[in-house]
Amino acid sequence: MLGAGQIFTLLFVTLGPLKLLGPFFSQTRGLEKAVIRRLAIQAFAMAVVAGIAGALLGRTLALNWRVSEPALVITVSVVLFLVALKQVMEVYQSRGQAPEPLPKQYVPAALRIVFPGVLTPYGLAALIGLLSIPENARTELVLGLFVLVAVLDLLAMLLCDVIMKPPVLLVLQVLGAVLGVLQVALAVQFLILGLRLLGVIPPLSE
Repeated sequence: MLGAGQIFTLLFVTLGPLKLLGPFFSQTRGLEKAVIRRLAIQAFAMAVVAGIAGALLGRTLALNWRVSEPALVITVSVVLFLVALKQVMEVYQSRGQAPEPLPKQYVPAALRIVFPGVLTPYGLAALIGLLSIPENARTELVLGLFVLVAVLDLLAMLLCDVIMKPPVLLVLQVLGAVLGVLQVALAVQFLILGLRLLGVIPPLSE
């Protein structure tokens, strides 16, 4: 069973503010603080509702389609590994295009921020996986930690202009590199768990 700290780390790596800050700062540059605040709050509320609904729906569909627990765990591990590998390799690749400008209407603009900024596809996959593992399916704990990570996203968006200053940005870049390696380790850990559930790897002796 994954502990609360491990669940929080997994959700923070996949849904936390580090991957959100750069695109959000670029998209909202030049906007008034009141507009940024409103967009951040709307994006937060949408992400929480959509994340909880999507995770519960995904778990229900997985049960109805009789997707096995090992298959879910291994799928999460593959997704996390591919995303982590992409992030690590981006250091050696040319920068992608800047994010497109936000629509002028609040709701479409907030939706652009929510997906895939706040609510990443791989983060939602990890959330569904956490809720679908029977021995770890403490729904209230997992969803509570998801909301906590979403609150951190909200704070990051509200304080984006302060956080994106060079001293803080340097610390975040180093932290992002460390968490990238951690995400690879989490992917491998999920793969080991999936293989253990299949009986390929014997369980750890107590």
